[in-house]
Amino acid sequence: MDINELSLDGGTFKVTLPYHWIGWLLWCIGLLITLFGFLAAFDDLQILFVSAIGLLLMGFSSPGSLEESLHKVRKKAIDQEELQAKAASSGLSIDNWWMQQTSYVPTNDPNDWILPAPGPTTWNNSDRYGPHDDGSPLPEHPVKVGTPTPATMTLFTVYSFVAIICILVAAASGILKDNSTKFQAAGIVGAIGFILAIVGYFKTKILTQMLDTPTSLVRSAPVGNPELVGQVRPIVEGCLRVVVDGNENMTMGNMVGYHWEYEQYQCRTVKTDNGTREECHWVTIRSDSGACPFILHDGTGGIRVNAASFKRRNYGKYLKRWDGAFAQTLGKQIMSQAVAGLLGGGRVKKHRWTLSGLRLGNPVYVLGQTKPRTSEALQAEGLDGTLGNSIIEVWGDEDAPGVKCNLARGTELSQIGSSRSGFEYVVLPIILMLGGIGLLGIA
Repeated sequence: MDINELSLDGGTFKVTLPYHWIGWLLWCIGLLITLFGFLAAFDDLQILFVSAIGLLLMGFSSPGSLEESLHKVRKKAIDQEELQAKAASSGLSIDNWWMQQTSYVPTNDPNDWILPAPGPTTWNNSDRYGPHDDGSPLPEHPVKVGTPTPATMTLFTVYSFVAIICILVAAASGILKDNSTKFQAAGIVGAIGFILAIVGYFKTKILTQMLDTPTSLVRSAPVGNPELVGQVRPIVEGCLRVVVDGNENMTMGNMVGYHWEYEQYQCRTVKTDNGTREECHWVTIRSDSGACPFILHDGTGGIRVNAASFKRRNYGKYLKRWDGAFAQTLGKQIMSQAVAGLLGGGRVKKHRWTLSGLRLGNPVYVLGQTKPRTSEALQAEGLDGTLGNSIIEVWGDEDAPGVKCNLARGTELSQIGSSRSGFEYVVLPIILMLGGIGLLGIA
């Protein structure tokens, strides 16, 4: 499929099914759970909660309305050797068989380039702010491909709506059996719907902002709050080498922004009416994040972006994850077990380190505030100020009326292409919230 053959208007309704094996696996598991719940519900309607879980799993494994089409465009547009090289470096690796240590690089990255982008060997590092080659915008720039619009409803809407019905019916059944649980059930369902509606509202604000704000070209970027899309390139000072949790075996170079988390899979034995059972969940132990300035280059020119100033940084899918049955050292393993036991009687069974971030060459979307640079800063880089885009820089620490500063890995095409509509973000949670309130009316 070619980008010119793709309709960027999602329309009112679109059937969206998984397009890779992991998505299909989750979808099938969700289907089995859903069917089991429906069959078991003939004896007890409260078991419809199980079907709701299966339906939600099917819904979240279904992609955005344009995601599959953009995946096909990427496979055709990007050079096959480059795709094969990425595939070879992706997937699961066994780092230490005896210590049960593995690492995983996602094989599918919806935030990556969809159309070809210039490689590092073509960058002009002696003129970082000047145009690339003939000065035309990058192939994936919105002025060339346009702005996509997500479908109002997809199969995610169908799965979620049926899941909401299952939740409400199951809750109503429980209330009819024991009326004393009415306020508790209504409160929990209503609160979940309210929280999801608030989260969806802010996601919709970001989506609407992307759709409504015209994208500026760097060479003519004004002082104010422009929307910019381009490629991450290094400033004169260079970039970051990230060492995750102080372990030299877990490093990533050429980064301009990062966030890592260290988690433990803790299990504890809890008492129940029927005896005891084991409860396990992931617990975040520590994390760290940081960023440095970089050049956003859209083909027409480059502009300095102060990434650390952005309060909202969305790096998309994680870059790499390290897993192990044990901590990095024997001392840390003993300490982790002792701390988990003291804090809650837990036993640490697994460890996980996850790194997300923005690297050189990545696509980047920025909506920030451009301000003039100081003469001292220009002199430090040896700039004469003849290029308008070299004498301004982008900051993300001050929102403007109606504008929320935002930095995200990916172009506008990939960001919106994998998004859901405002209807799915907001209306469905509101239906759940109103349904929860309606449970109070059950006698």
